[in-house]
Amino acid sequence: MEKQFTRQAQVPATESGRRLDQVAAVLFDEFSRSRLKVWILSGELLVNGESRQPRDKLLEGDRLQLAASLEIEGDWRAEAMELSIVYEDEALLVLDKPAGLVVHPAAGHRDGTLLNALLHHCPSLAELPRAGIVHRLDKDTSGLMVVARQLTSHTQLVAQLQARTVKRRYQAVVAGTPISGGTVDQPMGRHPTKRIKMAVTPGRGKEAITHYRVLERFPAHTLLQLDLETGRTHQIRVHMAWLGYPLVGDPLYGGRLRLPRQAAPGTVEALRNFKRQALHAAELGLVHPSSGETMHWTTPLPTDMAGLLVSLRQQERP
Repeated sequence: MEKQFTRQAQVPATESGRRLDQVAAVLFDEFSRSRLKVWILSGELLVNGESRQPRDKLLEGDRLQLAASLEIEGDWRAEAMELSIVYEDEALLVLDKPAGLVVHPAAGHRDGTLLNALLHHCPSLAELPRAGIVHRLDKDTSGLMVVARQLTSHTQLVAQLQARTVKRRYQAVVAGTPISGGTVDQPMGRHPTKRIKMAVTPGRGKEAITHYRVLERFPAHTLLQLDLETGRTHQIRVHMAWLGYPLVGDPLYGGRLRLPRQAAPGTVEALRNFKRQALHAAELGLVHPSSGETMHWTTPLPTDMAGLLVSLRQQERP
C-alpha cells in the first residue's frame, strides 16, 4: 500500500546558498533526511521543475516540488485490545506495555500484538511506518513506550532516538551482587552460532552503552537502575549477563537458576516461578515534537516484579 505526497515550497533568503538536501530537510521537516535524499535521487523532488543532486546549492526563490509516494508497511488487522495509555495528544501517545505482549507482528505472531491494538485505537496509524512505533520492548519486558501519531512526530522522535536524547530508564532484578554501579561499553551483534540470541562481539558489531547503578541489595540478588545510551536488541539482558549478573527469569541469557543460601521458602518459590526477565521500562523522557516541551513519564513496577522484591526482602540473611 502506498500513500501519495505532494508538497511545494520556495527557498527563503535564510536558506540561500545551502545544499538541496539541507534545505529540503528544513522545508519538508515531516520527512527524514534519508527519505528526502532518496526522493531527490529518484527525481521525485525537483528544483524549478528539474532534477538536481543532493549537494547542489540553491538560491533564494528556487521552488522545490515534491511528488512522491511512501510505502505503508504490512497488511495488518486492527484488534480491540485494552491499552494502558499514560499520555496522549495529537502528536504522540505513551503507553505502559504489559509483559507478555508482542510489540510488532512477525512470523508466529501476526495477531494479538501491540500494533494490532494501536490500529484499533487510532486507525490513522496505518499510514505511518510501523504504525507509529519508534522503539520496541521485548515481549516479556514491561513498561513505557512512545508511539508517534503523525508523520512529522515520527520523523522527529526517530531523530531524537538517533541523537540519544530520549531518556530511557529501566529497573531490573539481577542474580549476583555488584559492588557498585558502572558503565558497560561493549559492542553487540548477532550470536555467532545461536541466531535467536545477541552477544557482546568485541571488534565488531554495533556500539552499545548501558549505565547501571545499585538501587537495593539482597543477599544474592540486586535491584538495578539502568540507563540506555543506545538501543540494541536485548541490550540490557546481554550486557548484564556479560558482566556476570544476568536478569532473574531471563530464558535466553539467565543461565541456571541461582538460589540464595538460607533463603526463606517463599523466596525460593518466587524465584522458581518468575518465568520472564525481571526488566521494566520505568521512566521515559523526550522533547515533545510539536511543542518543544521537555516531557517525562514514570510508571511503577508491575505486580509480578513488585512481588518478587517483597520475597527477596524476606530472605534470611547469613
